[in-house]
Amino acid sequence: MTIARSPEHELFRATVRDFVAREVTPFVDEWEANGIFPAHDVFAKLGALGVLGLEYAPELGGAGVDHTYKVVLGEELGRIPCGGVSMAITVQLDMATPSLARHGSPDLQARYLAPAIRGEHVAAIAVTEPDAGSDVAGLRTRARRDGDEWVVNGTKLYITNGVQADWLCLLVRTSNEGGYQGMSQIVFPTDTPGFSVSRKLDKLGNRSSDTAELSFVDARVPVANTIGEIGRGFQQQMEQFEYERLIASYVAVGQMQCALERTREYLRERHAFGRPLLANQHLQYLWAELAAELDLLRHYNWSCADAIVAGNDEVRRMSAIAKLKAGRLIREVADFCIQVHGGIGYMEETWTARFYRDARLLSIGGGADEVMLQLLSRLDGATA
Repeated sequence: MTIARSPEHELFRATVRDFVAREVTPFVDEWEANGIFPAHDVFAKLGALGVLGLEYAPELGGAGVDHTYKVVLGEELGRIPCGGVSMAITVQLDMATPSLARHGSPDLQARYLAPAIRGEHVAAIAVTEPDAGSDVAGLRTRARRDGDEWVVNGTKLYITNGVQADWLCLLVRTSNEGGYQGMSQIVFPTDTPGFSVSRKLDKLGNRSSDTAELSFVDARVPVANTIGEIGRGFQQQMEQFEYERLIASYVAVGQMQCALERTREYLRERHAFGRPLLANQHLQYLWAELAAELDLLRHYNWSCADAIVAGNDEVRRMSAIAKLKAGRLIREVADFCIQVHGGIGYMEETWTARFYRDARLLSIGGGADEVMLQLLSRLDGATA
């Protein structure tokens, strides 16, 4: 089931669905086996399609449409038969570029955001470190000011698109203030001397998405590459996390919808004890309950999008709820799908195995479930 908001939304949905079917799906198995996909090639095609800057200003090459189109895009990216490619695309859409679009100088936007919208640049968000994942306050990578330059030293870990990125939205400490203070966001070109990809990481799932450990040794970038105000990086990154969590929930709906549809057809075709598995009332009820939960999440996602369009200040809370629910529900759906497929579902030759592996990340990346609960407890005054 999809929600038809307008003819324009449905035309856009059809356009993206056709693109995925032609330009992505036929190559997924190859990209998964290679452990990487050709991001520059795929992003250039997405840029030509006009989807990498949906909400961004037309003068930068964006489409200038409202956030509701991002829900449609996310659901359709969820139809890609692997999680890695959709995750890499959403990093470009809603993780590495929102701060630059909202707070960046016109010069930075022209040199980095506009090429990212056109798909000429691959971008990555570099926040996580070996000792600072969900606890962003523990961040240690430092940028020391030397005249008109930042001198960056440190390490970043689990960076999606890190192997192929042309530039990073890099969160670093720019003062000696501890905790959440004294951080800044910097546009960091990856051809900067002193930067290197230490290693490409081998993951349980999302294998077609390259994930890297990054090293910075006396790497110099202009202070003019600072996004927004010096010292406001943490606050800007928290805003950016809202978009990351929402797009993750939008994509998850598309992934779960496809998984349930495919599993329903399998249950209809597969016979045991002389009748289709779908004739088993217990399996009917399990499927129906998951489909109902998915429908609730889908409508909640649209409510989140409407809140953004309306300028509602509850989006921080709503994005945390959407991310929490999506991460938990997709694990239930993946477990159900692999269980009812039986032995064949456990085989790598069957789509269920990849889906099961890929689905597990959503409750970890972008803020673990526990961090979402901590945030909601604080926002709702449920802390001592």
